[in-house]
Parts: sequence; structure tokens; C-alpha cells
Amino acid sequence: MTLRRGFSVASGERTLVVEDVVTTGGSTRETIEALRAAGAEVVAAASIIDRSSGAADVGVRRIALAQLNVLSVDPSVCEACARGEAAAKPGSRKTEGSKQ
Repeated sequence: MTLRRGFSVASGERTLVVEDVVTTGGSTRETIEALRAAGAEVVAAASIIDRSSGAADVGVRRIALAQLNVLSVDPSVCEACARGEAAAKPGSRKTEGSKQ
């Protein structure tokens, strides 16, 4: 994660990281690390949707407008898996073999 397109922060500048959706908190943590490396003071994080039901730890205080409890099922007991349906990984990150 890097600051791009001429974006910069001043040393000690207080910042708030805001995301649309948090699932694991990984992108938020990476953004916080990039801002800190550039000298910013990250005071908190926020999102519109929290898919982790409050479990994602990003290292700073975090709030969300709405929390979703997203069901996770072990493949050994997954009815869709037993039918041969392909699992879909949520999120916006491209992974090897993704069609994004």
C-alpha cells in the first residue's frame, strides 16, 4: 500500500481512515501503516459496513455505520460444496485465478 496520485500528509497530521466495507481489516491496516510511514498520526478508522461483526482489529479505534454477521461454514459441512458449487471469496483484492 502506498500513497499515490500526489497525495501527501504532513508530519504529525491527524488522519481518519474511512473504508466502504471492512471484512478482515487488512486493507485498513495497510493504509494505516502507509500513512504512519509518511508521518501521519492515524487517530481512528471507520467504515460504512463492517462484515466482521466487530472482530477486525486495525490497531486504532474503529467504528462502522452497520455491522453484518456474515456466515462462514467449514467446507466439510457445507451443503453448497457438497453439490459442487464453487466458493466465492468476498472482497475487492485480486487473487491468482480471479476473474476481476
